Amino acid sequence: MMRFLFCILSTLTLVATVPATAAGAASHVGVKTCTKCHDVHGESWAATAHAKAFESLQSGTKAEVKKKAKLDASKDYTKDKDCLGCHSTGFGQPGGYEIGTAPGGAKALGSVGCESCHGAGGGYRDEHSKAEKKFKKTSEATPRKTLVAAGQNFDYERACATCHLNYEGSPYKHAKRPYTPFTPAVDPKYRFDFNKAMRSKALHEHYKLKGVYAGDPVPSMRAEFQKSAKELPE
Repeated sequence: MMRFLFCILSTLTLVATVPATAAGAASHVGVKTCTKCHDVHGESWAATAHAKAFESLQSGTKAEVKKKAKLDASKDYTKDKDCLGCHSTGFGQPGGYEIGTAPGGAKALGSVGCESCHGAGGGYRDEHSKAEKKFKKTSEATPRKTLVAAGQNFDYERACATCHLNYEGSPYKHAKRPYTPFTPAVDPKYRFDFNKAMRSKALHEHYKLKGVYAGDPVPSMRAEFQKSAKELPE
């Protein structure tokens, strides 16, 4: 099975809309499509809170946390538009999560999945396949800017901030309604630190890259993560 590029899965807490990809109209393909190739990444992601983000919207879940944020723990928020932007993938965007859809349905969009950070895969999934085949045949790397042109996001800090820092008075200059009720004023743990979060267990395991892509943009922490990255199983 082909495996290429790593997925830094991201983060996201409650309420807001993930920024559009460079491709704009690209459609979301869902976690199940991504993990056909990125299977080991998907396995480790499944154990993170991001994979279970939709579940926390259900009635009776995380009662104490919701109470502190002045939310009704007995209420079912799974159809609340103000919450789905950050507790599902691609809500309100082409191919994204739709209200009432089973979270683990055909695309498994009821979670904070790959495309929450990397952008809608419909624009760049084929580019991954082309680059992998090219590398296997010629050992020649594909410019990473090809992925950018196809809509893949590499601005992970902004992807995280879109939800984690989307509250009134936030240092994130793009914060906008609907704001998250989970703010540092409610609990200091919501004082989001991107660098710290990226090194936490919120992300999937990282695996050695094989040189399929070259050139900018290169995530700032890639070299650090690659030092301890695991070898991809054959």
